[in-house]
Amino acid sequence: MNQHRFVESRRPSWERLDALLERFARKGGGCLSAEEVGELGPLYRHAAADLAYARGASYDTPLIDMLNRLVARAHARVYAHNATPETNAILAFFSTTFPREFRRSIGYIGICTLLTIACAIVSYVVIYNRPGDAFSLLPTALISPEIHKSLHNSNFAFNETNSPAVAAQIVTNNIRVAFLAFAGSATLGILTIWVIIQNGLMLGGVGALFTRAGFGYDFWATIAPHGFIELTAIQVAGAAGLLIAAGVLYPGDLRRRDALVINARRAGTLILGVAAMLSIAATIEGFFSPLRLPANLRIGFGLMTAVALVAYFALAGRASRSREKAGAAIAPWF
Repeated sequence: MNQHRFVESRRPSWERLDALLERFARKGGGCLSAEEVGELGPLYRHAAADLAYARGASYDTPLIDMLNRLVARAHARVYAHNATPETNAILAFFSTTFPREFRRSIGYIGICTLLTIACAIVSYVVIYNRPGDAFSLLPTALISPEIHKSLHNSNFAFNETNSPAVAAQIVTNNIRVAFLAFAGSATLGILTIWVIIQNGLMLGGVGALFTRAGFGYDFWATIAPHGFIELTAIQVAGAAGLLIAAGVLYPGDLRRRDALVINARRAGTLILGVAAMLSIAATIEGFFSPLRLPANLRIGFGLMTAVALVAYFALAGRASRSREKAGAAIAPWF
């Protein structure tokens, strides 16, 4: 085949590959659909075969150089981004799908967060001033008549042997709380709100008890390393429950069944992200929080996790803002 016919027959494939690589370079892998990601591999292999053919046929140097550059660019993208479909799906979920859904659902997350903060403040003020009211606001198991040790020093006897087991126990308990908040959608959000309220009351109330005993700073320092991730995850789980309830109660212009299906899918995205967040929080709580480190260092670590969370949810998945806005099918309250 002469060079002209070769170029004319193969040019559309090269231009398609070049266009995908350009979009990838400008906007990131999240801008490509699943079908387009699937195209990269075959297009790269065809271009590599064309390069080998052009070299064997001793075609002009500019053509060979162009193909060489195209193949090199494609190789870097294909083997960095397209290792396996399963890996791509997981990376796409955490880099794009989950943070985008977090931003879309920020109104519901805000409701849960405000409830938690308000209940924590009320519980803290009431119990700090009238400790006897702790029996009305907190589960009896959380109330100690006298606190003689800081939370950090009265914590479980963590060691290298039992830390994995304790971490597993913690994540199981936290997932149970998050699942209750999510499952509360079956009660049209009533149980969800109740779980969020109870979580806020416990946080503020226990903090007040340790503060009255003179161990308040240590209490918050012990909570801080894992607390920002854990508490955020519970608010997101509550938001997932409210999303489903909203699909039933406020379907907007959609049929109630359609609104429920759409919001259930969104809630499923949130709850998968919550499971990952709680696993991270439990690992920190099981392996880092028990370390006998200075309180300031523990609080500093917690603040770093908070900054990382804000950056992740604010920035991740913004490669294609137009698609994110177009996907907002239903959020009738906000």
